Amino acid sequence: MIEVSAKTVNLKHIKLQAKQIVDDYRIAFRSRQASLVGRKEVMGGKAKFGIFGDGKEVPQVALAHAFQPGDLRSGYYRDQTLWFALGVYTVEEFFAQLYAHADVKHDPASAGRQMNSHMATRVIDDRGNWRNLTDTYYTSADLSPTGSQMPRLVGLGYASKLFRELEALHNLKEFSNNGNEVAFGMIGNASCAEGMFWESVNAIGVLKTPTVICIWDDDYGISVPNEYQISKANLSELLKGFQRKRGTRDGFDIYRVKGWDYAEMVDTFQKATDVARKEHVPSIVHVVEITQPQGHSTSGSHERYKSRERLSWEKEHDGIRKMREWIISSEIASSEELDMIEAEEIQNIEDIRDASWKAFLEPIEKERQNAVQFIEQIANSSAHAESLVRIKNRLLGILNPLNRDLMAAASAALRLVKDEKIAAKQALIDWKNQLDKNYDNGYGKFLYSESENAAVRIPEIKPIYSDQSPLKNGFEVLNACFDLALERDPRIVAFGEDVGYLGDVNQGFKGLQAKHGELRVSDTGIRECTIIGQAIGLAMRGLRPIAEIQYLDYLPYALQIISDDLATVHWRSAGGQKAPVIIRTRGHRLEGIWHAGSPMGSIIHMVRGIHVLVPRNMVQAAGFYNLLLKSDDPGLIVEVLNGYRLKERLPDNIGEFTVSPGVPDILKDGSDITLVTYGACCRLAMEAAEALKDHKIDVEVIDVQSLLPFDIPGIIGKSLEKTNRILFLDEDVPGGATSYMMQEVLERQGGYRWLDADPKTLTAKPHRPAFGSDGDYWSKPNTETIFEAVYDMMHESDPDMYPIFYK
Repeated sequence: MIEVSAKTVNLKHIKLQAKQIVDDYRIAFRSRQASLVGRKEVMGGKAKFGIFGDGKEVPQVALAHAFQPGDLRSGYYRDQTLWFALGVYTVEEFFAQLYAHADVKHDPASAGRQMNSHMATRVIDDRGNWRNLTDTYYTSADLSPTGSQMPRLVGLGYASKLFRELEALHNLKEFSNNGNEVAFGMIGNASCAEGMFWESVNAIGVLKTPTVICIWDDDYGISVPNEYQISKANLSELLKGFQRKRGTRDGFDIYRVKGWDYAEMVDTFQKATDVARKEHVPSIVHVVEITQPQGHSTSGSHERYKSRERLSWEKEHDGIRKMREWIISSEIASSEELDMIEAEEIQNIEDIRDASWKAFLEPIEKERQNAVQFIEQIANSSAHAESLVRIKNRLLGILNPLNRDLMAAASAALRLVKDEKIAAKQALIDWKNQLDKNYDNGYGKFLYSESENAAVRIPEIKPIYSDQSPLKNGFEVLNACFDLALERDPRIVAFGEDVGYLGDVNQGFKGLQAKHGELRVSDTGIRECTIIGQAIGLAMRGLRPIAEIQYLDYLPYALQIISDDLATVHWRSAGGQKAPVIIRTRGHRLEGIWHAGSPMGSIIHMVRGIHVLVPRNMVQAAGFYNLLLKSDDPGLIVEVLNGYRLKERLPDNIGEFTVSPGVPDILKDGSDITLVTYGACCRLAMEAAEALKDHKIDVEVIDVQSLLPFDIPGIIGKSLEKTNRILFLDEDVPGGATSYMMQEVLERQGGYRWLDADPKTLTAKPHRPAFGSDGDYWSKPNTETIFEAVYDMMHESDPDMYPIFYK
């Protein structure tokens, strides 16, 4: 290690010791070397894919000086150097993730689930409880879809505003230090062409949050230069409209700084962060003239699309080269001293790479020897000994084996000897099954919460009614539920389009902004994507957001971020992070193309990891809200749009009772056929069942209540065992949620064994619902079509008793 002088370097807003600067150079060089070696590991076949932060090293060591414990990051896969600099991400973890080491001790960010350079701080413990968030550098779990880190940044910064301005939150010391935390967002220039970026910037500006957005601009998006990405090919020009005027808090402070100018970047990041931290004014730091020496990723070479002149410029303006020149010219360290640092780091990276590879390979090698031993034992007693030896030798000949290679060899061996009675076979079968179980469970774990607060573990509390229980409109039931929730828990905040002043378009929050304040019940702009992002960021900081999407048909605006971020955050962080967001929306039966949709099939298949709850009335909805507010699982509640003015009795325990997810409700007992549905169709199903009773058909009507999870106790399968006939009904398109429900019952619950007739589905038409009552009638199931669908099934079994009279 070299000895560095005690020289102090004075910048405009910060003083740095020479040792700090040299340490920054060491970290930047270390990160570059890790990227170079990482690329070689991919090209050599040890890793599947690599994407690195080369070229961004110097901006990130400069940025690290602005971070304080409790600060947060929402970035992407180019930020490895920042976390090396902050000391919360090690080179060992970098290589473990590159190799997809499925052990959380080696890859604490994701346990081998995410590709390299996707970081996540473990902010909840093994029991799902929050750790202290104020004494760590907190990075929300990275995700790959470009620009997707921006929506949650809205909420990460907004949480600081709430912690500062809501007095009731001031005692939550483990979550915030009086709102002094800054949320940092990192994004590449090309992703700034996406709508999520602009929507997020606008929302952050409106909310006035302590957020610093860092744009790493290397002039390209893979092979596409800025002139095809950005109007005027200049982000700084486009962002000028967000520049705040002196003496106001409206807008952003905007900076433009060169990515190879270490001193200027340290100063700029510090200035931007100080203002954000103290004044809650956001900043954008546009870092230009950045290079990307290895190109976009290991999938290609940037020499294919960059000119000789550009490549020459990048070599000359490489940040590490420029930083080295500046250190030497400023007499902070000599060329020889920096040479020593580089030599040390080159060797250090090689040693760490070797140790990380050994740690990854050792358990696989151990299992390979087990597999080889079992195959040899079988070969000793088999007529296929020669073929088994070939299988064994092929397995031993694999240079860098994976567990899947072991499974393939074991399966091939067992297929060979399937007709032979060999005692040694069972040992191989047991070993194979155990390996399969270990990894299947390992990769499948944490899709949902596994804590004592998991939604499926919350005890059910039945609604209580008395002679004094009043009859209320549906919206008044919800209003009473939300009022008590806001009163009970200061962490709860609700927001969405028209939620605040108006109390939402259907009055569920009527009067609650006036009672609980504008920060607890607030309006947003029309920005579905960042409404959800705002909720994700708030939930990641320990708050309990209820985010409203005005209509179910508008959910697709936010579906990408729900699917890629919210639904996967607990899983992709291997249980290290959670975001218990409650999404409130309404759908089904209203008339018209864009206010009557029920695209449940498309939703449930994209949001595994979120509970999808479909209450038939507002009392049931209130029970689900109470449940989710006690849980640490995220959930989507779809209220029945035409139910807000229908009368319901208000439970005496409106703020306490819960409805358990995954437990269907039998609305009517029956013996002839099982009719399975949910939401708005429950009322139609009951009307049809009453009509069918007059024709001696006894229908059992079941409301599934939740689609994710679905019928955990197998209630529908038991009903089918009794009736031997089943019809699945909803308002989705053909092949949507009804097909999903059919698979769940017939396949997972084994209901096919009890069928005496073909199972049927009754859905809406393939087209969108047409406007008007007639348009609705001929677009979706109705009492008459349900009647006829059931009657047709009974006619098939007994034509004489149930003759067709309507065709």
